Amino acid sequence: MKNKILFLALLGVFSANFIHSDEVEEVVVQASILNVTQDEIGDPLHILSGTDISDLGTSSLGETLDSLLGVTTSDYGSAVGQPIIRGLSGSRVKILTNGLVNRDVAGIGADHKNEVDLNDIQQIEVVRGPSSLLYANGATGGIVNIVDNTIATSDIDERLFKLGFETQSVNSGDGQSFSVADNLGGLNLYFSYSDSSFGNYDIPSGAVLHEEEEHHDEDEEHEDDEHDEHDEDMGYLDNSDSAQEATRFGVSKVADWGYVGLAVSSSESIFGVPYHGEGHEEHGDEEEGHDEHEEERIFSNTESDKVNIRGQVGLVDFFFQDSEYSHTEQHAEEEHGDEHGDEDGDHDDHGHGEEGPTTFSNDSSEFGFIVDLSNDLMTQKVSLNSSEETVKIFGDEAFMNPADREELTIGYFAKRDFDMFEVSFGVRYDQIDTSGSLTEHHEEEGHDEEDHDEDHEEHEEETTNYSFDSSNLSFALDLSRSLSENLNLNLGYSNVERAPSVIELFMNGPHLATGRFETGDVNLRTETSSNFDIGLSYEADNNYASLTIFRNDVDNYIYLMDMHDEDDHDDHMEAMDEDDHDEDHDDHGHAEGLIPANYMQQNAELNGYELQIGRVFNLDSGDLEVSFSRDVVNGELADGMNIPRMSPARNIYSLEYAVNDYLFDLSFKDVEDQKDVAEEESPTMGYQMLDTKVVKTFDLNGNSLRVSVFANNLLDEVARNHSSWVKNQVPLPGRNYGIRFNLTF
Repeated sequence: MKNKILFLALLGVFSANFIHSDEVEEVVVQASILNVTQDEIGDPLHILSGTDISDLGTSSLGETLDSLLGVTTSDYGSAVGQPIIRGLSGSRVKILTNGLVNRDVAGIGADHKNEVDLNDIQQIEVVRGPSSLLYANGATGGIVNIVDNTIATSDIDERLFKLGFETQSVNSGDGQSFSVADNLGGLNLYFSYSDSSFGNYDIPSGAVLHEEEEHHDEDEEHEDDEHDEHDEDMGYLDNSDSAQEATRFGVSKVADWGYVGLAVSSSESIFGVPYHGEGHEEHGDEEEGHDEHEEERIFSNTESDKVNIRGQVGLVDFFFQDSEYSHTEQHAEEEHGDEHGDEDGDHDDHGHGEEGPTTFSNDSSEFGFIVDLSNDLMTQKVSLNSSEETVKIFGDEAFMNPADREELTIGYFAKRDFDMFEVSFGVRYDQIDTSGSLTEHHEEEGHDEEDHDEDHEEHEEETTNYSFDSSNLSFALDLSRSLSENLNLNLGYSNVERAPSVIELFMNGPHLATGRFETGDVNLRTETSSNFDIGLSYEADNNYASLTIFRNDVDNYIYLMDMHDEDDHDDHMEAMDEDDHDEDHDDHGHAEGLIPANYMQQNAELNGYELQIGRVFNLDSGDLEVSFSRDVVNGELADGMNIPRMSPARNIYSLEYAVNDYLFDLSFKDVEDQKDVAEEESPTMGYQMLDTKVVKTFDLNGNSLRVSVFANNLLDEVARNHSSWVKNQVPLPGRNYGIRFNLTF
């Protein structure tokens, strides 16, 4: 391992958005490897309790967070929902579990899920903007951290069992969960298991759009016959099913000297891929023998195994994580070779008969420690963190050679109260070493076109290795001041550097999930994000309000650019040798119909605001809370073009009534039209989403039964997520009723 020592790292905190919650004051924020408190972190911060999450039923991570201020999602069906924070996503938003980055492959494909287990967790913490510097390198958008109870940091007082069951109508699915925590012989033990299975979800009438360009004009009459069944409103979305099984086991020992614990977790999932490129949509239209396969089954399998060691001895916190993750995409028709021998020959012309699964894997390890140097005057912590990961793709859609990344970070964090104001400061130095390669295919000399069409293997391959050493220095500063007893002002500034991801550097092939032939750039430079936030928060007499205004100037912003015009993609065509590439892939259906796209960079600016106003009414029967929230983000490149798939503005109206053991919640989300689009990007109509839930807690002789009845999209609205790569083909689910039981004893 070529780790070079990186020097100083971490976050400067700053506050902006006030969160109205009685529980927040008691919560310790554990997202950071520094294990700082909420007061040390500051805002903008969201905390979702495990109870709130279970009340909503099973959903993707992005969908779970989608109603939070400044947080949206990019979906690809029910199982996939990658969070977007202030218009940024991908490697700019880090997903963590107990403070350590999830090393899955969600950043490699829009149809890949964030591999997380939301069963029986303590809380989810969301930090927006530059405060995320504290948690992980390059997190210019923010972080999402899942905190679970697997490793107990204090002795368990009594045995605790939890049972859960849920069912949902929109997908005719259900889920079960079980967990137990106990102390045996001085050891704290924890075990949890969850299993869920959901079918294809219902969609409103007319929700799926079929674009004319996806059909063959010369065969209009044929298409009318073949697509009648496909075009009619089926009432559900094919390949939108999902299932997941997850287990966690933990053991810890707590003593006067501190604690040490071990956790082992494993999860498996299978989920349909509702859209996988134009070539797959057209599969089976032109051959008579394809009737049995017109509804092609495209799905993904994931497997994740993690081992964690965490502990504290004196002033030192330490941690270690080893993880293995794989994601495999495949077609059900692959299993039919023996049964439908002749049909496979028909499939060859479309590229599916010989098409095998594609597996994405990420093997990683990470370790580090934190030293607490705090005294009576100020909080001070120093951290050191080292990680390495290997990303591999093999199979028919292997659009990138194996790549390795090694990271070493040293960070420093300090916070001090100067009476008139509080100052938080953080700095981190990241040494990131990335290595990979690019393979170019060249036709052999004297190899004529006829031979080329008959034999695809007579090519020379030239592989060039690349290595990148990136030394990134990032810092953040926050000033917080009380202007009055009820009014607080927060100013925050950060300068965060992000090294290009392995995909941005080494991508070189057809990416069916995005419908593009994507090409990375080994000459990409480090991205530098200058973030500025100003926030005001007010609370008095059961009234509260907050306003955060942010601006993010990004030097060398990296983005994927569609190359539609011939003049625009000459360099791209030279790099991939257009003639050879088309001949190589036409028979397999990969290049045909795919849009060439390059990873490029130029300066960019993102700005926006987050507003929240609310009031709590103390009624004789209970408490009624009414609130209004609005978030807006705009993104523009230096050449005046809009950043693609930018989240539209939203208005969120919320009403919550609590009395005794009852809770009633009603939420109305108004998503506006998105007309500020990039070149060749279509506008998206807005939609309104009405959700509600009713929760009742029963006392059963000292045991607790919590029943949650929820309903989502009560208006059965046709909703398309502008941030999704497949907004037209994969709409959001229709009306959904569900119920969840949680028994604790």
